[in-house]
Amino acid sequence: MNRYYNPVHTIQGPGCLAELPALLRQMLPGGGRTLVLAWSREALRHPVLANLAASCAPIKVESLEFTASNPTVEQLYDTWLRTKDHAPDVVVAVGGGSILDVGKSLCCLYGAELADVDALRARIAAGDLQPAARWIGVPTTAGTGSEVTCWATIWDPEQDTKRSLENHDNYAAAALVDPELAAGMPVRLAVSSALDAVAHAVESYWARHTNAVSRALALEAIRTVMGSIDQLFAGVPAAHDAMARGSMLAGLAFSNTKTTACHSISYPLTMHYGIPHGAAVAMLLAPVLACNAPAVQDLDALLDALGVSDAAGLQRRITGLLVRSAQPASLEGWGVARSDLAHLAGLGISTRWPPSPARADVRPLRWKY
Repeated sequence: MNRYYNPVHTIQGPGCLAELPALLRQMLPGGGRTLVLAWSREALRHPVLANLAASCAPIKVESLEFTASNPTVEQLYDTWLRTKDHAPDVVVAVGGGSILDVGKSLCCLYGAELADVDALRARIAAGDLQPAARWIGVPTTAGTGSEVTCWATIWDPEQDTKRSLENHDNYAAAALVDPELAAGMPVRLAVSSALDAVAHAVESYWARHTNAVSRALALEAIRTVMGSIDQLFAGVPAAHDAMARGSMLAGLAFSNTKTTACHSISYPLTMHYGIPHGAAVAMLLAPVLACNAPAVQDLDALLDALGVSDAAGLQRRITGLLVRSAQPASLEGWGVARSDLAHLAGLGISTRWPPSPARADVRPLRWKY
């Protein structure tokens, strides 16, 4: 039986950020309080955001910069302390996945009493945080799809773990996916972000909870991104629109399935070695595909969307994209020590291997260092 659900009002296309004032007035017809959380002061100077208070009166608008990548529990707690007295009814998160994750997390913290960071850790672990505000996602990168999912990644390097704050009542009220906001991204970041979107779609396609709708969205996302990603190197403006659409479609796909081994293994690589998330997960796609291929439903459709004939072809394609965008395409190139591999593998895989009962037709994943 196929089941699919995603309640986010998605608006995608060049210039769609201009829809933000009307959305806020619709959400808060009698007035209220809005927090705009943005990745930089430059972002807040965008005409739509700079004039938001005037265009949305009597809604009260406060703005705050959040410049950190891979937000930690300490940074989330500090941002909550700085904004909780404003008690926003709506949070507008403007930025990459880190900003979107912080924005949606704050919505679940405003109704909570948190004495310290450890109390926040405990509440995230308990999974009992309920949203007391709504949020709007405005991505400025094309890759994370966070604007259409209901979970947020919060890093906890002090305890050597990645935490996930998830609540199915915390989907965004709306997502404004404007490719013009991503047009100024460096090629290196644009390629890394785009490959993250491909990973979301591929993993959604073969995930345990995949369904007919998520697979259709995943295939279209992969075709859209992989068909136009080379145009990023030539600075073709239409490429950014394709990346934005592909990222949104991938987000809609994995919003129902979550991600799988590629993402799980990648998180320690980012936490311990600072490998950009998109690059880390992209390097894992081909090895995991080689492992999963015998069990993937309609593998030919997936390979066709990727534009390759097998896992080896995907490895060559991703290696070429990373190298062309001035990024290492191996763990060794990123400075990962061979002596750390066992520890990293333990952090990245939370299930016991081999499966029980053991199956002769399933082989362990072989790492290419």
